Amino acid sequence: MDAIKSRIRDFLIKYRFVLLVLLLGILLMTLPTGSIKKQSPAVSSPGEPTTEEKLCSILSRIQGVGKVEVMLTTASGAETVYQTDQTGSDNSSRTDTVVITDSGRNQTGLIRQINPPVYLGAVIVCQGGDKPAVKLAVAEAVSRVTGLRSHQIVVLKMK
Repeated sequence: MDAIKSRIRDFLIKYRFVLLVLLLGILLMTLPTGSIKKQSPAVSSPGEPTTEEKLCSILSRIQGVGKVEVMLTTASGAETVYQTDQTGSDNSSRTDTVVITDSGRNQTGLIRQINPPVYLGAVIVCQGGDKPAVKLAVAEAVSRVTGLRSHQIVVLKMK
């Protein structure tokens, strides 16, 4: 056991500078760099329900709401921020998007974060829209999902 500890200690002493440079390189690679922001459309991918469809489904389950239709207005759609790598000197630098290649040789950008859409307002039309308790429940549910304030949400009775 002492021989193993001795060998490890000797190895660490002998290669301490190499290990230090290696750890410093790993640390620098994990630091965030500049990023490219790409605007994605407010429409979700095929097969995935939109926020409006999800809200309709949830709101219709609230007691007294009945049939419901939802319209959301957005200031901007969801935004995908890709990880980038900056190379070069002070005079000439280059920013490249980090790309991942899967087993099928398909390349995709490394996603750093996805920012949700920014909503401006909501109009909800439902069968129980004339009842104050239903209006309050619907407005509160929509507020929680979208981040809108109550004055940005309108709940109306469906004809």
